[in-house]
Formats: sequence, C-alpha cells, structure tokens
Amino acid sequence: MLRAIDAHCGGQPLRLVVDGLPTPAGSTMRARERWMARHADRLRRALVLEPRGHPDMTAACLTEPEHSGSHAGLLFMRADGYVGVCGHGLIAVATIALERGLIVHGETGGPDVPLVFDTSSGTIHARAGMASSGGRARVETAAFAAPPSFVSRPGLALRHGPRELRVDVAFGGAFHAILDAEAAGLPADLSARGELRRVAAGVLEALAGSQAVEHPVDAALSGLDGVVFTAPPRDPEAHLRTLTVYADGTVDRSPSGTGTASVMAVLAAMGLLNEGDPFVCEGPIGLRAQGHVVGRTQVGEVQAIVPEIRGSAWITGEHTFLVDEDDPLKEGVRD
Repeated sequence: MLRAIDAHCGGQPLRLVVDGLPTPAGSTMRARERWMARHADRLRRALVLEPRGHPDMTAACLTEPEHSGSHAGLLFMRADGYVGVCGHGLIAVATIALERGLIVHGETGGPDVPLVFDTSSGTIHARAGMASSGGRARVETAAFAAPPSFVSRPGLALRHGPRELRVDVAFGGAFHAILDAEAAGLPADLSARGELRRVAAGVLEALAGSQAVEHPVDAALSGLDGVVFTAPPRDPEAHLRTLTVYADGTVDRSPSGTGTASVMAVLAAMGLLNEGDPFVCEGPIGLRAQGHVVGRTQVGEVQAIVPEIRGSAWITGEHTFLVDEDDPLKEGVRD
C-alpha cells in the first residue's frame, strides 16, 4: 500500500509519494538514488507506469535532508528511471509540501516562504508565495533557482533526413538540445507529437556520447535529457513557445523548468537576456512559466547564469495504491 498526493504544474503531472516507500540508505542524495534503483525500483515502476501511472508521469519522494541547512531531500522518478532535478516537479512538490503541512513554515502571506531541497543534482533553493483564504493556506506561486546554466555548444549542425538542423546544446539542471521547430518543418504543438518524437530521437542519437553533453565539473550530470523545440508564442505576454521531448519519448505539457533555464542560458549568451530581465515561456497547452536571471557565475571555465523559474501548481488528488504480489502487472507495464 502506497499513498501519494498528485498535482500538476503547467499541465505536467507530479505524484509525491508520502507513505509506503522504504527509507533509502545513504548519506548523500546520489547514494540514496542508487539505493532506490537497486532495492526499490519495482515500486518506482508500479507508481509511474501503467496501470497506476502513465508514460508522462513524474513521481517524487521526500527524504531526510543531506545537509543541515536544508528542509528535505528530494528524489525524482520517471518512466525511464531517476532524474536529478525536475523543474515542474520542484514547483509542484513545494506546493504540496506546504499546503499539506509536510514541511513546517512560518506565517502565511507576505514575503515568500524559503525552502531548500537537496537533490542528486545539488542543493536547490526555492521560494513559495503563500496566501490564506478561508482559513486555508494556498501556495499561489513557487520559484526555484536552477543550477548554474550555460551553453555547451552553440549552433551545432546535425543532419536529419534531408534537413540540416542547427541546435544549441545547453545545460539548465540537465542538458537539452534546443531546436527551432519551424527549421524542423514542424509546429511546437501536441498535435505533432509523433513527428516531434521522431526528430528528437534523431537528435538524441546524433548527440549520444558527444562532448557537447559532458558537464565540465560533474560527470554525473552529463548526458542529454531532452530536446526543446521553440516557436513564436501565441500568448502576447509570452516571449517564446516551447515543447520539450525527453529522452524516453515523454512530451512535456508544461514549459519545462529545466528546459526554460537552458533556453535562458542560450538567450543570455546571445546578449538577448540580461540580469533582471523578465522571460515568459509558454508551454504547448498555453500555460506559462516566468523566469529571470538572478546572477552570473562560472562552471569550470564556462560562463553561466543563475536563472530563477516561477510557476504555479494545483493539487489534483490524493491516492492510495495497492501493489498485490499476485498481480501480473504489479511492477507496471510500458509500451
């Protein structure tokens, strides 16, 4: 029996498991992630895959913090395994944790409530803007400072069928290949998800093992997480429209937090986004994430920005899942 609270951020689901998972062993979040993969991975599959989940589900669980100044540790799980940091997931977890009292906070209203999460990609600082209505605390928005984000390889030429594509490879907590959708002959729209998946698969194959997706100081963060297709926005208040396809074929309905950070790194490197400038990113279903550059730094010898991404999440349900040992699909099924 496992209990979970579900939410969505920008249309992308997050399932926070609050009871039933074993306590992962290890003094670091990376060690705990490895422990989960070795000893409890069947529960990840049961929760994320059909029939209890679906291909686009992301799950998470809170742990004891790795560092004394943090509120909690945080592990993220997807259909293809574990991911160090998930932008829409951070916003959703902050919302669930504060609204359901899983993390104790001070007075509601006024300044943002600070939150610090330890992840296998590092410590993430977040802020939740809270209000009280009818005696109930509500997280109106939540923001997180993405890991230092940078461009690894600008304007990289790749061939896909008869087309030569130009992609910018950037890191925003994970590596993304950023590609103009029109250049690929496709709209950044869910109606074209099949073709977008095929183009993304070609880009992922072309960049597999490339030095462009090697992190300069932390090899564990290397590897391409997905492809971000960009297009002109439909919302007049947005600066860009994006659709992200992850390495496992998942299509993100939200603007993608880490994807937005990667796009911001590209715009900053081009001189189109300065510190403090607002950046509004529209996702494929029209919901938006807001970002701005809060600082600049270096990752090894590479110039980087520190983006802050803000969005909203809503709790959609509270669930009790049963995993029967006699069930032939007790560990889920994937196409």
